[in-house]
Amino acid sequence: MKLSNYALGKWIPHEGEGIPQYNAITGALISTAGSEGLDYAAMMDFARKTGGKVLRKMTFQERGLMLKKLAFHLHGIRKKYYPLSFQTGATKADSWVDIDGGIGTLFAYASLRKKFPNEPFYVDGEMAKLSKEGTFIGHHIKVPKHGVAIHINAFNFPIWGMLEKISVNLLAGVPAIVKPSELTSFLTKAMVEDIIASGILPEGSLQLVCGQGIGILDAVTSQDVVTFTGSASTGRMLKALPQIINKAVPFNMEADSLNACILGEDATPGTVEFDLFIKEVKREMTTKAGQKCTAVRRIIVPENLVEDVQIALGKSLQRTSIGDPSVEGVRMGALVARSQMEEVRKRVEQLSKSTEIVYGDLDNFEIIGADKNKGAFMSPILFLNDNPFEKQDSHHIEAFGPVSTIMPYKDLEDAIELANMGKGSLVSSIVTNDSKIAKDYVMGSAAYHGRVLILNEACAKESTGHGSPMPLMMHGGPGRAGGGEEMGGMRGVMHYLQTTAIQGHPTMLTKVTNQYQYGGEQHEDRLHPFQKYFEELEIGETLITAKHTVTVADIVNFANVSGDHFYAHVDETSLEGTIFEGRVAHGYYLMSKAAGLFVHAKKGPVLLNYGIDECRFVKPVYPGTTIGVKLTCKEKIDQEKRSEEDIAKGIVKWQVEIYDNDNETVMLGAILTMVKKIDQS
Repeated sequence: MKLSNYALGKWIPHEGEGIPQYNAITGALISTAGSEGLDYAAMMDFARKTGGKVLRKMTFQERGLMLKKLAFHLHGIRKKYYPLSFQTGATKADSWVDIDGGIGTLFAYASLRKKFPNEPFYVDGEMAKLSKEGTFIGHHIKVPKHGVAIHINAFNFPIWGMLEKISVNLLAGVPAIVKPSELTSFLTKAMVEDIIASGILPEGSLQLVCGQGIGILDAVTSQDVVTFTGSASTGRMLKALPQIINKAVPFNMEADSLNACILGEDATPGTVEFDLFIKEVKREMTTKAGQKCTAVRRIIVPENLVEDVQIALGKSLQRTSIGDPSVEGVRMGALVARSQMEEVRKRVEQLSKSTEIVYGDLDNFEIIGADKNKGAFMSPILFLNDNPFEKQDSHHIEAFGPVSTIMPYKDLEDAIELANMGKGSLVSSIVTNDSKIAKDYVMGSAAYHGRVLILNEACAKESTGHGSPMPLMMHGGPGRAGGGEEMGGMRGVMHYLQTTAIQGHPTMLTKVTNQYQYGGEQHEDRLHPFQKYFEELEIGETLITAKHTVTVADIVNFANVSGDHFYAHVDETSLEGTIFEGRVAHGYYLMSKAAGLFVHAKKGPVLLNYGIDECRFVKPVYPGTTIGVKLTCKEKIDQEKRSEEDIAKGIVKWQVEIYDNDNETVMLGAILTMVKKIDQS
């Protein structure tokens, strides 16, 4: 069967013979994958002008709801992908990480929409005052790039690898062309078929290349973003292409690395942490048959515990049954293909020249329910490097399979140096219950590792483990790991947005950003703003309240009610050497009094006070000072209804400015209210 590519809004069978894709368990031919004949320039133009045009007009809220709908759709049909996943050599547990984990990432980024405004763009940070009188200010905005995200993915996670990337670019408003590995693209293609058939994504927002994709980067522009997951050597070659360099195309690289797991000196045999260490390392060696960019390749242990670790880990590996993932009791499947198996065998033979195999055999091992000569099976291989500072192959050669090396350290400083000798990794972990060991390790190693897991009994029950990148945490690492970043919550979305500094008058920037900028034009209305529905409120609409003169009695009464008897509020004899000229009003009294001045008492569209975003007390207020409040509609954030019975509403952010009789600001803050909509449909 020839796999079709999805390009220009239609499925296109590949030309020529294509690359054969084999069942990793039986060796049977599944399909062929090819990309010959595809017009990549036309595909990119289609993505930019068709998919990108629609996505850029959508708000973050709309894009997030689109992801939510897609996630629910795929979750409902997820079981259909498992039989296909088994053909890649993955066990049920491996497939869960790939399939359910990928869909979970969609859900996570759908929820992340709540961190963004109901706009197609994002206003970043705080306003910068660029002039003395405040008539010239600056702000930063982030807008979707007018290009396409080109994702070149690895063979080990055909579904998660796609979903974790498109979750981010689609939320940002950028279309994608996905090129999975030609070894396992049949699984990616199965899901893309369902995504396209659902009609949830705008046309042109997702295209698929199932073959090698030779020439896919020839037509990139400065507005495009390229992401690569795979070997460091291939990534460096692509990153150095003239069109990438000459056009300053953002290139995010996530490469396989020599990740390390360190056993703390306190985690001796008999402790919970020692058992956790053995369990974690064994899991990292055997999950996906060790074919993970985050897998533990170097096992760094105190020199007096090497034998204990070797024995305990060997026993644990011995209990790991290898074979057909569909057979009950099988805990480790096959490598993705026999070609990949041969690559791993070569690396094992290279490592064998300087280090000793202490567990496993390349040829003599048992499998369950399959023919070892037809499938891509391999035994876990455990090396011992007795002198890791001299025998450095363990820090340079990676066997991308169930292969890892034990190496001893004398003290924590040695352990840190060994971990860092991998020249940059996606993740390292330390198993310890000693906070000093944990802190010293993090401070000494963080610069070389994209993520550090500190594992002990307290977090073990809920820990996702060494090898699980989480949607809201950054996935990537320095040096050998590629120097890139993926996911990371809002951080990941920003990679697909262009940051632009905008400058002008506060009133003009208010109109541009749909967020009130301090110093901008304010306008009043006869109707109190708390009597207006969400749709009726306008950005910049301001209530100027009646005024109040602060008295000593106000301060004393608030101290008694709140229990805040800080000396500056209640004891005028203790102010010598302070910044205060006399008894000063509580900041929280000012906030409370401001609310008393601007709140409308009668029932109206305002449902509740949702919270305080920020608050600054910028000038002391003494008895006899007269204060007033300006309450300005700063930003409106739409909310979707959770159910048919839910009230249609939105969140309104208000700027609260308290000023004194010199017309100087004494407090500046922001409050949030939940406001009912007129339209309850």
